[in-house]
Amino acid sequence: MAFTSLQLWYNSRGSMTLSKPPLPIRSKSLISISCNFTAKNLNQCTRDCSFMPRNKENFLGNKVPLLPNGRLRLKVSASSGEEAESAYLEEFSWSSVILPFIFPALGGLLFGYDIGATSGATISLQSPEFSGTTWYSLSAVQLGLVVSGSLYGALIGSILAYPFADFLGRRRELIIAAILYVAGGSLTAYAPGLGALLLGRLVYGLGIGLAMHGAPLYIAETCPSQIRGTLISLKELAIVLGILLGYSVGSYEIDVIGGWRYMFGLSAPIALLMGFGMWTLPPSPRWLLLRAIQGKGPLQEYKEKAIGALSKLRGRPAGEKVSEKQIDDTIMSLKTAYTNQEAEGNFLEVLQGPSLKAFLIGGGLVLFQQITGQPSVLYYAGSILQSAGFSAAEDATRVSVVIGIFKSLMTAVAVLKADDLGRRPLLIGGVSGIALSLFLLSAYYKYLGSFPLVAVSALLLYVGCYQISFGPISWLMVSEIFPLRTRGKGISLAVLTNFGSNAIVTFAFSPLKELLGAENLFLLFGVIALLSLLFVVTSVPETKGLSLEEIESKLLR
Repeated sequence: MAFTSLQLWYNSRGSMTLSKPPLPIRSKSLISISCNFTAKNLNQCTRDCSFMPRNKENFLGNKVPLLPNGRLRLKVSASSGEEAESAYLEEFSWSSVILPFIFPALGGLLFGYDIGATSGATISLQSPEFSGTTWYSLSAVQLGLVVSGSLYGALIGSILAYPFADFLGRRRELIIAAILYVAGGSLTAYAPGLGALLLGRLVYGLGIGLAMHGAPLYIAETCPSQIRGTLISLKELAIVLGILLGYSVGSYEIDVIGGWRYMFGLSAPIALLMGFGMWTLPPSPRWLLLRAIQGKGPLQEYKEKAIGALSKLRGRPAGEKVSEKQIDDTIMSLKTAYTNQEAEGNFLEVLQGPSLKAFLIGGGLVLFQQITGQPSVLYYAGSILQSAGFSAAEDATRVSVVIGIFKSLMTAVAVLKADDLGRRPLLIGGVSGIALSLFLLSAYYKYLGSFPLVAVSALLLYVGCYQISFGPISWLMVSEIFPLRTRGKGISLAVLTNFGSNAIVTFAFSPLKELLGAENLFLLFGVIALLSLLFVVTSVPETKGLSLEEIESKLLR
């Protein structure tokens, strides 16, 4: 059944009943409330939807001023046994959402760029001919620190974001991330010795930690709900394009003396663009309202700031009524959600109640994203392609470009389908393909070594399925499901889980490979992929088309 407009009436005894409105109601003073019901027909819905409020001034724990005639307007969604979705579709123009997406997404692109550039930079840095230094002969430990320095910086950045992110706000957090990117990239490019190089890698990693926390928050909180999946998936595409850009720059500069300096240093001007762009954007309207609900300032003052921020984000003239109505609706949702609660989550609340449920979903996704072997599978990409006779495999940097292009194409599929098919279908289909590809790789190394086409097909299947599932959808879900008051801390903990598990998998790969052999290692990853598929089927909800407030309400039930 489609959404049906009903009226909610108070009678003299304070009870409420539902009925169809005889005429369209145009009173500007009516208050709109969205409710979801499951019913086979409108009569059943009407019969089952009677309420007895605590009193006339307190409707479901939320103080609502009554109209003189005691009437409210109620939207009811009735469906035959299926979850109802939001009927509200915000009007917007694509031109107005491009810049609020692009500048935060540059933070993700710079993360991806570091991954790609480091691949070529480590080759250049260790070359006696092209290093351009006297300290090119690095030990295994020193090389490991160069490669993983930004990863450990990202871990520290994630830890710092946990207590300070809500205080800073999404916009300022991304500006600070851009400054750290510039400082880290510049210091790395001009490093006179190994110590300065490692310090630059650490500082750059701090920027990664803040950017990977602030970017999905800012995008999710500022974009229209009906394209939220598309935009956050596009942020994942920005990461993949950054990897491809890093691979390409590495391939171009690999035979240049001191080429590693150019590979690392190119990040600085991109980061400058990111910082300037974030400086021109307004704060997140939802963050402003959260600060008001937390008692950090007068509600009216923060409300006016939020209206101005939303109008600027949507390209609307100052003072127009559409943004004001949206902000009023959001304030009402926040007050309803936080009645009789402290609006600011405490240090441990992210591990309690609905926030814990959100963390188990989001943290579980980013954990499985790493422990299903993504770094390890790509580690084998060169040897797999070589075994199939690909000429590009003679040059590691060119192989990386090939893989990067394919990753980009498959991520584009997720971008186009995240708000169409939904999150769960992409996750279920993609993770199923990941499990199949891992079992195929295990079979290749154990039984099918004479059939290299099996290995190549399995590799491409893995990369493609990862890019339509765990790659973009994990971060999309993380940015959506946390309650507003613990969203900053929750995403920080999820980012920390991601980078921590990445570090563990990267560290444990070589010992496990030596202990188990490649065939058994991929078999282990395949079993873990099956467990992750079970987790998705049983625990991950669908959030397509729902506003952030509706998702929060859904998790609270």
